[in-house]
This record gives sequence, C-alpha cells and structure tokens, in this order.
Amino acid sequence: MAQPSPARLSPGQARRLAAAPVGRLSTSSSSGQTHVIPVCFALGQADRGPVIYIVLDQKPKRTALTRLRRVRNILENPRVALLVDHYDEDWTQLWYILVTGTAQLLNDERKTTNPEPVEGSSTGGPAHPEPVEGTPASEEITHAVRLLREKYPQYRSMDIDGNPVIKITPRRVISWSHSD
Repeated sequence: MAQPSPARLSPGQARRLAAAPVGRLSTSSSSGQTHVIPVCFALGQADRGPVIYIVLDQKPKRTALTRLRRVRNILENPRVALLVDHYDEDWTQLWYILVTGTAQLLNDERKTTNPEPVEGSSTGGPAHPEPVEGTPASEEITHAVRLLREKYPQYRSMDIDGNPVIKITPRRVISWSHSD
C-alpha cells in the first residue's frame, strides 16, 4: 500500500516550528488511551518533505527509554499529533500549529537496551550508546541529533548519540495565527 504524501509547510509554518522551544506530543495506545507530553523537537527535511525529530534524551525518567509510554504507544499506533503554540498577553501575537502524522522509532537494531533501568542510568541502556555506522537508521539518528543540538544548547553536553529518535512524518498541518 502506498504511503500518503507528506504534508507541506508554508514558509511561516516552517519558521515558527523551527524557532519554537517546545511542543506537546500526543500519542495513543491501540485502545485509544491518549498520552500528551511536552517535548523538545527539531524540524528536518527528508526526500519527500518535512519531518520532525524528537530524541529520547537523558533527562531523568522513571523507566527505560524503550518502555516509555510514548514509545509503547507509537509502536502500537503510529498516528500522532504535535501541537506547537505561542501565547502572549498581546493576543495579536497568538498562533498555533497542529501537525498530525505518522511516527516511527529510529533505533539502532544492533544496539541493545535493557528492559529495566540500570543503576545510575536514566535510560536503562548502555552508558555510551553508539549507532552502528553506515546503517540508514544510524545515519538518520546522527542527522537528527545534529539538528537537535543546533537548536538546544543543553543537548551539546548530553550523551544522546545513538539514542532512539522519534521521527514524525506530517500528513496534515493545521495552523492559525491572529495575523492570518
């Protein structure tokens, strides 16, 4: 079955997404239970259109990266939404962008991740995960991490190389701003 074409972004939508510091990722389980969480993200470009990357980073978590609710939901149901918005007391500055699409987990298949957190590790994985060079997933993970480090200085000192990355391919983009 052919994949639907990715959504296109207007220059204004792309500019706002690239600059926005946080979005809210909505996933849902196969039974329809939703889960919404704030995320750091970067806008990228693939052959067929825009993509959005979210790395599973080293901020403290209560479970292994691959056991996070958002990951389990994506594996059960890849349909996701990302809401990015701006609020201001001056309501002429308000805007939002709602991206709906499909998500996939980019993970180095030869990298093992323990199912339970390892003492002293917030990820449950190896202390220094490395992507396997030359695999498409490792190259895209490296690209995603580079984009995220350009946007977020905090990631420059965080050991996220080779960590799993959520890749969202937008299928529909709805936006509004007071000035539109």
